[in-house]
Order: sequence, then C-alpha cells, then structure tokens
Amino acid sequence: MLLFLTIIGTVFTAITNTIGPLYIKQILDLVAENNVNRVVSPEILTALSMFALVSFGQWLSWRVATTAVIQYESKVLSDLANTCFQYLHKHSFGFFNDNFVGSLVRRVGRFVRAFEDINDKIIFNVLTLVLNTAIVVVILALRNIILGLVMFLWVIVFVVINIVVAKYKLKYDVERSEADTKIGAHLADTITNNVNIKLFVGFDKEVKTHKELNKDLLKKRLKTWNLNNIFEAIQGILGIILEVMLFYIAIKLWNQGRLTVGDFVLIQSYIVVILNRVWDFGNVVRRIYESLADAQEMTEILKKPHEVQDVLMAKDLRVTAGEVEFKDVVFNYRATRTILKKFNLQIHSGEKVALVGPSGAGKSTLVKLLLRMHDVSGGKIFIDGQNISKVSQESLWKNISLVPQDPILFHRTLRENIRYGRLDATDEEVEKAAKLAHCHEFISDLEKGYNTFVGERGVKLSGGERQRVAIARAILKNAPILFLDEATSSLDSQSEHFIQEALKILMTGKTVIMIAHRLSTIMSADRILVIDHGVVVENGSHKELLRKKSGLYKKLWDLQAGGFIK
Repeated sequence: MLLFLTIIGTVFTAITNTIGPLYIKQILDLVAENNVNRVVSPEILTALSMFALVSFGQWLSWRVATTAVIQYESKVLSDLANTCFQYLHKHSFGFFNDNFVGSLVRRVGRFVRAFEDINDKIIFNVLTLVLNTAIVVVILALRNIILGLVMFLWVIVFVVINIVVAKYKLKYDVERSEADTKIGAHLADTITNNVNIKLFVGFDKEVKTHKELNKDLLKKRLKTWNLNNIFEAIQGILGIILEVMLFYIAIKLWNQGRLTVGDFVLIQSYIVVILNRVWDFGNVVRRIYESLADAQEMTEILKKPHEVQDVLMAKDLRVTAGEVEFKDVVFNYRATRTILKKFNLQIHSGEKVALVGPSGAGKSTLVKLLLRMHDVSGGKIFIDGQNISKVSQESLWKNISLVPQDPILFHRTLRENIRYGRLDATDEEVEKAAKLAHCHEFISDLEKGYNTFVGERGVKLSGGERQRVAIARAILKNAPILFLDEATSSLDSQSEHFIQEALKILMTGKTVIMIAHRLSTIMSADRILVIDHGVVVENGSHKELLRKKSGLYKKLWDLQAGGFIK
C-alpha cells in the first residue's frame, strides 16, 4: 500500500509539473492581447486560479509521495538488515574463518544503502523522467510536430548514451568497491591485532600496506570520477544543442505566425524540466550501477548456500544419557587434506575422556565435527543413537557446553556475558554460577561489579578472568555434554585449584570431553585417548598409559614433568 501511494504521488507530481507551464503560457498570451487596455480580464484570473490549483496539487501529491516512501523504505531497510543478519549468521564457522569482520560489516551496510539508492532513483527519477518526457513530447507535438519530434529524438539519444556509458563504467565501479572492501578488511584486522603491531614493531609495515591499498583505491576512484566528469561535460554540450535547436525552430514558427510569445515561455519551461530530468538521469543510471556494484558482494553471500544446513523437518536432539559415538568418520579439510579416515570412537554416558596428542593430530577436529562446525566427509556421529546430521543444529548446541582455550566475550556487561549460558537465568543464578567459577571475587572488586563492560572480545579482562567467565557461563548452561578445551590453561596455580574444584561439580553426571596439552590437568580422566595423525594410538587411564615405556603419552609426560625425554 505504501509503495502504491509513493508511485501514485510521484505520477501526479510529474503530471502537474508539466501542466503548470500551460497556464503560464495562457496567462502571458492573455496579457499580451490586453497589453493596450491593460485590463485584468476574467480569463486571466481564471488561468491564474487554475495555475494555483495545479501548483497546490503538485505540492500535495509530492507530500503524499515523500511521506509514503519514508514509511515504506524505512520498513524495507529494516527487513533487509534483519535478513542479512540472519542469513549471515547461518553460515558455517568455516565461512567466518575465511572472511574479515570489517569486510562483512561493510558489505551489509552497502547492501542496505544500495536498496535505498536504487529505489529512490527508479521511483523519483526514472519514473518521473518517463512521465515528464511523454507529456512534454505530446504537448509540444500538439503545438507543432517538429518541436515534439526533436524533443523525443534528443531524449532517446541522451538516454542511450547514458546507459552505454554507465555499463562501460560498471566494471570500474566494481573494482572500486572491491578496493574499498580490502581497506575495510585491513583496517579491522590491524585494529584487532593492535597489540601485535606494537609488540612486533609492525607499525611501519602496516602503514605501508594501508598506503598501498589506499593508493590502489585512489587510482580506481579517480578513474570512475574522471569518467563522470567527462560525461557531465558531454551532457552539457547536448543540453546546449537542444536549447538552441528548439528556439531556432520556435523563432521560425513565430515568424510564420504559428507560435505566440507564451509558446516561447512554454518551450523554455519544458527545456528546463527535461534537462533537469535527463541530467539527473545520467547521474541516476550511473548511481544505480554503482549501487548494484556496492550490493554485489553481499548479494554473493546471500546467494551462497549455507555450508552446514539442517535436513528438512529436522527433529530436536533428545539427550537422555549423553553417549557419544564416532562411526567410520572421514573428514577431508577443503577436499585436499585428509584429517580423519575411518575414525571410530565410543564415549559412554557420564564418562570423562581426555584427548591428547601432538598439534595437528586431529583433537580439535573431533570437537568441531561433534559441534557441526563442519560436516563429516563420510561416516556418522551419534549422540544417544541419534545421527547429529539429522537433528537441528540449535538443539545440538543446546545440549553441549564448550569452554574454549581462548574465550571470546561480547562487549557487554559481565552479567550479560555469564547469562548468555541461559538467557532466562535470574541475577541470583548468574551470581551463583560466578561464585562456583571463582570469578565472583574479581567481579566484586570492580567499581560497577556485574554491570562492568568487558570491552571488545573481553579485552578489559585478563586471560584467566575471561576463562573463568566462560566457565561460569558453562556452569549456568548446565548441558549434559561438556567440552573443555584447555579450560585451565590461562590460570595461575591458585585459580586453577579453585577451578578444578568447580569443574568437578560441573562435570558431575555429564559426559565430558577434555582437550589438553598440559597433562597434569587430565590425570583424573576415566580414559585418555592419545591421537596422532587422526588415529587413536593409545587408550587407557593415566596410570595405564605411563606403564607403556615406549608409548607416546609416556614421552609427552616425561617431556613436561622432567623437561627432557630420557
């Protein structure tokens, strides 16, 4: 309805805009006829009244169009932003690993703004141009067919030239947008890594890189702007040609007594109307193509299918025992590197299993596959006999808690970050979880306590504090399956002791999978799996594995405990 009102208001505005000069022509002709007597005749007053009525109609229809488009565009822009947000966040974990944050933010912003630009240009410029041109050509043709024909042919030539130039310039606009995206990505990357830049004395290098990127953008921007400037010069010449041609024809016709003084005013008014429209049309066509170029990168993301998707009519995962099974699992990273090949593992309900092994052995891959950060290349993964590829991803994630090695927090309050484990938790439940995770102590010492903002990615907290907040979040979530990825690696000895006590409470009655490089943290695990090159090479308790004199676990333990391998 709002779009309909916008179009109707624009149509009436265009019509009244071209009808108004007819009454000005009539007034001037009547004034010329009564020039001797200087009498304000009723006909003059009638023409003036009609002109006032048409002008008021133009004002009213324009108000309707602009009011409607404000409501219509604001709602569509909001819907587009929401759609981009939702579709973007449905992409896989791998997708976000492959794209810069700054680049994605810019793409969404430009995509939304591109709709606003294109919508405005089509309704208020293209539609108006078509209507104004059609009415002007008809009116001029009724006065004299040559005038109408010249105007029509000139507009066609002008529009065709605009479209050809805009298409030619499109590739340069796309290149400019891509160069702009690279600058945004580099800026975001350097801001995120500002500490590394300082500590590794990379300032000069990053400044040089940024200057090179800006130099490339400058070159491509100048190319597009120079093309605009050249074409605007051509437009100006075409406008002069139209004006001279029409007035030359009008003078000839006036000399023959076929036009009046009012016709000259009418022609000049219509030249102004058409020149304004077609001049805008040149900018409009170029702007539409520029907006399409701006929207192209986000459009590609919206067209890109989600890598990990729920099957049709996916059921919710129901966890009753928490038994996990990997059955003949195969995983190829980017189809070029085999990480797991026919991997089999069964973790019993309530079992505490630790995964150890050299870096790159495949430990983290198992966790990512169980969380469906990636889909398996072959085989199946089951939780309580349910194939995780057949259940909804959200129901899977609801039943698994993860405490990562490097927790990333929202730039929100500590209370909000902890409550993210269970959004309906009360303040009392949040504080109880914080106490169990031993982060209540340092939170209480802060000026704003639980209402303290932690900074982007939790930068205002130490590594140990961030990890304790992540543990509190997991305690609050209380999922039946728990992942601990080096959960105590950033803690001092005293904090680790407290956290180990809290983790014992957290792990009670849960199936726990621990990834650890520091072997002292997993000594109490029910089973320790030593993984190397995607294969379980040793399986047993801490004491059992230490008895294997030539075992990999024994070598890793001796390296950490004694500082060397005997």
